[in-house]
Amino acid sequence: MLNQDQTQDFNALLPGQSNLQGASRRTALKVALGVGYAATAMPIMAQTAIKTPADGLTTGESSFTVDGFAVPFFYAAPAGKKNLPVVLVIQEIFGVHAYIADTCRRFAKAGYLAIAPELYARQGDPGSYGEVAKLMAEVVSKVPDAQVMKDLDAAVAWAGANGGNLNKVGVTGFCWGGRITWLYAQHSNQVQAGVAWYGRLVGTSTALTPKHPLDQAADLKAPVLGLYGGQDGGIPLTTVNQMKDALAEAGARGNAAAQASEFVVYQDAPHAFHADYRPSYRKEAAEDGFKRALAWFKAHGVA
Repeated sequence: MLNQDQTQDFNALLPGQSNLQGASRRTALKVALGVGYAATAMPIMAQTAIKTPADGLTTGESSFTVDGFAVPFFYAAPAGKKNLPVVLVIQEIFGVHAYIADTCRRFAKAGYLAIAPELYARQGDPGSYGEVAKLMAEVVSKVPDAQVMKDLDAAVAWAGANGGNLNKVGVTGFCWGGRITWLYAQHSNQVQAGVAWYGRLVGTSTALTPKHPLDQAADLKAPVLGLYGGQDGGIPLTTVNQMKDALAEAGARGNAAAQASEFVVYQDAPHAFHADYRPSYRKEAAEDGFKRALAWFKAHGVA
C-alpha cells in the first residue's frame, strides 16, 4: 500500500486526478481498501493465501465521483507506464479486501491497469460485518444493478484519463462479481472481453436486480469466458447448460459475442475455487483459470 507521499507521486503521474475534490476524496477513503480480510470470510488459510509483491508496480487507493458520490477503489499498474490495457476486477460479496487487491497486483504484473471499485460503498462497509447472512441482508441485497453499471462506467472513464487504453478493456469478477461480469459485458460497449468466475446466471427478478445474465444472453456485447466448479453447491451445472444454450441461440441469430463465449467447468472444484485464502481454494483449477483468463484477454484484443 502506498503512503501519502507515494500516492501523491502517482497522482502527479496520472493526469485525471485533478478532478477529484478533497472533501469527496476524504469521504471515500475512510475505510482502507485491500487491507486484511473480511471477517465474514473467516477462517483464513494463511498457508495458501497468495501475497503478490508490489515491486515494479504503483498501487493505492483513489476515488471517482458518480452522481455526487465519491466511489473508492483500489488500483495497481506497472510503474511509470501509460497506454495500458485495463481490467476491472469485481469483488466477491466480501468487498475489496486483501484477496481482491492481490488479484489486482497479479494483473498489474501481467501489464494491466487493474481497478477494483468498492461497489457497496453507498450501502455499507462489508468489512465491518461478522455474519454472512447479515451482510447479505443489510448490504449486498440493497445494491442496485443499475448503480453498479454506472459505477463501472465511471471506473472505465477514470482509467481512460489515467493511463489506460480504452480500446483494450476487460472485466473479471468472482462470485457476486462473476454475475456482474456477465451483466457488464451485456451493458457496456467499451468492454472487449470478460472472464466470469462462478457467477450466478439465473435468479428472481426484483426492483434492484430486474434481469440476470441468462435473461440477457442475446444482448451480450463482448465474449465471456465462464469458469465454474462442478461441485458448486450454489450454482447447479443445469444453469450453466441453460446459459450455453441461450448463447448458442443468440450466436445462431448473429450475436458474435455470444457465439464466441465459452465455459470451462472444473469438475472437482467447489464454489470460490480461486479464493486462495479460503478452504474452498483449489490450486490447480485456480492457476489454470488465471492462465486462461490472461489468454482470453489477449485473444480478444485486451492485452
